[in-house]
Amino acid sequence: MSSPSPSPSTRQRFSVDPIERHKVSQRSTWVSVLLNVVLTVVQFIVGSLSGSQALVADAIHSLSDLLSDAVVLVATRFSHKAADADHRYGHQRFETAACLAIGLLLLGVGVGMLWRSIQSLSTPEQLQQVDVLALWVALFTLCAKELLFRYLMAEARKVRSSLLASNAWHARSDAASSLVVALGIGGNLMGWIFLDAVAALFVGLMIMRMGVRYAWEALGDLMDRAASEQDMADIHEVLAGTQGVHGVHDVRTRKMGDMIMVDAHLEIDGSLSVWEGHQISEQARERVMAALPVVDVMLHLDPIDR
Repeated sequence: MSSPSPSPSTRQRFSVDPIERHKVSQRSTWVSVLLNVVLTVVQFIVGSLSGSQALVADAIHSLSDLLSDAVVLVATRFSHKAADADHRYGHQRFETAACLAIGLLLLGVGVGMLWRSIQSLSTPEQLQQVDVLALWVALFTLCAKELLFRYLMAEARKVRSSLLASNAWHARSDAASSLVVALGIGGNLMGWIFLDAVAALFVGLMIMRMGVRYAWEALGDLMDRAASEQDMADIHEVLAGTQGVHGVHDVRTRKMGDMIMVDAHLEIDGSLSVWEGHQISEQARERVMAALPVVDVMLHLDPIDR
């Protein structure tokens, strides 16, 4: 009886051409770079001329996006490289390190913006009404960032890239902050002068929150966090479904960027020859790597009486 093979839908879900993955990451990141260059320049100029602290804060936020995009471009350039003498397991963790860098960058930017907003609110006599042009720029930025989020997330799902997905959610956080900025500017124009500074404060808090989340997630992966429960269950199922395997135990995993390293024990018939046992383990290894985002599998064979 032949062993069941991973279904076509499962293969399509988990198998991603690394070259295609690299191309998609580079292309989509350059789209983000070009958009953020335009938004940063327009927001900073209009924010400075109109006297809007919130719009200037949003410009600084867009500038941080440019820096994070640069980190993504560098990380994707190195993470797809094959294993070498110094990195026997490949370079996938360059992406995890990049996510950590993005998180720390956002955290620093958020703290700086928060401090500036608090200083402005502590001196209300210096607050002023902004020009209506700032509101139009904020609304334009909101629409642009939301469209960028949808584009980046679609590309991230296509190639199963957590780094690209984190950059997409970064764009969504920008859209949310631009909404707050638009509301703050609108309130300022309606007579509540302090709302522009309050909007800048909220933008700082939102950036800090995203920074902490990205940094914490990346730190977990760098500390060999296990794969998700669903991935663990899928790995166990594929191993157990291999012909000649009578049991699976002590399955351990750790993340390598978007990929997974697997260690497991397989129970096989103790009367089989070494060559036969090796063939079973090789088949199990190939099946797991074909069906799941697994970079390598280390298997230990436990003989049992049949």
